[in-house]
Amino acid sequence: MANTNLSNARIAKNDEFYTQFYDIEKEINAYLDYDPNVFAGKTILCPCDDPFESNFFKFFALCFQELKLKKLIATCYKGSPISNKQLSLFDDESAENKTSRNPHKIEITEIPDLNNDGVVNLYDVKLLLASDRNHLTRLEDDGDFRSEEVTKLRDEADMIVTNPPFSLFREFLTWITEANKEFLIIGNKNCITYKEVFPLFKDNKLWIGAMPMGKDLLFEVPDKYEKKMLLEGKEGSNYKIVDGKIFGRSASVWFTNLEHDRRHRPMPLMSMKDNLKFNKKIRGKESYDKYDNYDAIEVPATDAIPSDYEGVMGVPISFLDRYCPEQFEILGEMVSTTIDAYNFGYPYVNGEKKYARILIKHKK
Repeated sequence: MANTNLSNARIAKNDEFYTQFYDIEKEINAYLDYDPNVFAGKTILCPCDDPFESNFFKFFALCFQELKLKKLIATCYKGSPISNKQLSLFDDESAENKTSRNPHKIEITEIPDLNNDGVVNLYDVKLLLASDRNHLTRLEDDGDFRSEEVTKLRDEADMIVTNPPFSLFREFLTWITEANKEFLIIGNKNCITYKEVFPLFKDNKLWIGAMPMGKDLLFEVPDKYEKKMLLEGKEGSNYKIVDGKIFGRSASVWFTNLEHDRRHRPMPLMSMKDNLKFNKKIRGKESYDKYDNYDAIEVPATDAIPSDYEGVMGVPISFLDRYCPEQFEILGEMVSTTIDAYNFGYPYVNGEKKYARILIKHKK
């Protein structure tokens, strides 16, 4: 079954990274600042999120009324490797039942203040599920996002929000985009160069989320990974310790097709002359280098993009973090990774192979 592959991928590729509530809240608020009604009347699906554990489900359940949601759906695959780490809806569940839990889904269309304390919280969710078990149902299949059951839920939903398995990111993104859904998901920065991903950037169907690429996303991990990280990992690179708690660190960013303010801020730029004089990446050069195999100049850093060059420029993938579609046009990509070398081939300058470059031009 599909779930076997999913479980194996998670274990082999350290996919058991769980997003913190704080990071979800901060990211969501950025879209609300841009459009207060961005979630109003929407059905949200969290298809990789055990409702008993997931901070994505926890956030949307707590903010259901405030966001004016139509429906919240969360599904999980068989088992729950971080049992009782983030959220437990049923105190009477045994530890054994939690770790061997069957795949299930939760569907919520309202969360009333059932205990009449003046606020809607997770206790109200618990009371709601206890009073009407139709909200919580078993899945007939294994809960894999590619299953027919979950795919039908995808088709019903307006928006997909989750942290999918890192090793299945390409499949997951294709699964979303083929249904033409709004989405907010987390993925590794290297995914940008994949042939399934970069064309979406180029066609303005996908962009970096509100959180800058330079910021760290820290994730909760199961106990077994905490021990493994301490033994085999490097602090600051593979993990970080915050207030005595171990968090997994990954070069991850938010990917979305939801609008936010930062995406439409033009970058302040200097002229070619001033860049050659003041920018530390090219200071002292007489001119910008040109590629051996493409008619474009090499721009080694985003802040070195000249304001007065009308031709094609090759910039690092970090450019996408500050890409303003009203300011620049993305033409294509030059790739030096061995993962998905395609399109314009490898970028070379004076015989030296460079890392992935995005080819851009100023918009007139």
